Amino acid sequence: MPSGSTRALFIDRDGVINVDHGYVHRIDQFDFIPGIFELARYVTGELRWPVIVATNQSGIGRGYFDQEAYDTLTRWMCERFRREGAPLTRVYHCPYHPQHGVGAYRAEHPWRKPQPGMFVQAASDFGISLADSVLIGDRMSDIEAAVAAGIRLRILLASPESGQPAQAPSHTVAADLKAALQLIRDFATRLGGSR
Repeated sequence: MPSGSTRALFIDRDGVINVDHGYVHRIDQFDFIPGIFELARYVTGELRWPVIVATNQSGIGRGYFDQEAYDTLTRWMCERFRREGAPLTRVYHCPYHPQHGVGAYRAEHPWRKPQPGMFVQAASDFGISLADSVLIGDRMSDIEAAVAAGIRLRILLASPESGQPAQAPSHTVAADLKAALQLIRDFATRLGGSR
């Protein structure tokens, strides 16, 4: 697995950046979760880590919306982060679904969480040390993907969708993004600041 020296914060989109209303694909559906800009500003400004989004977007593969709609919303979202002084480094997405995808989108794909492909690609693209990095997700598939990638601090935002099976892999639960920010501060301190 690629290994670099840069530390990074990986975040899911729906349920971490925005309220997960289900297959969100329009600006008028996009409600930012309180605390996301403060958290990203701390990571990019104080720690100088890249903030990377890794999101399953099977709504494309299911035919609920197209790639163009996703791209338009992603550009708008990235611009909001830039205006808030918390620029996102990259947004990776996986449109495939092995059961519900339509046509070529009906496929297993190494980028679809719980597979670690998006994290591994980002590590290669940006020289990231996954072992020194953090993930914030809202579903067990996020946590499982982070475990497979070797990401050390795995934060699960508490939500009805984040139900934890008995054999759930090791992770830390945060009630909200403010609590997640404190966990990242503590983790960065233990690692010895920014890199």
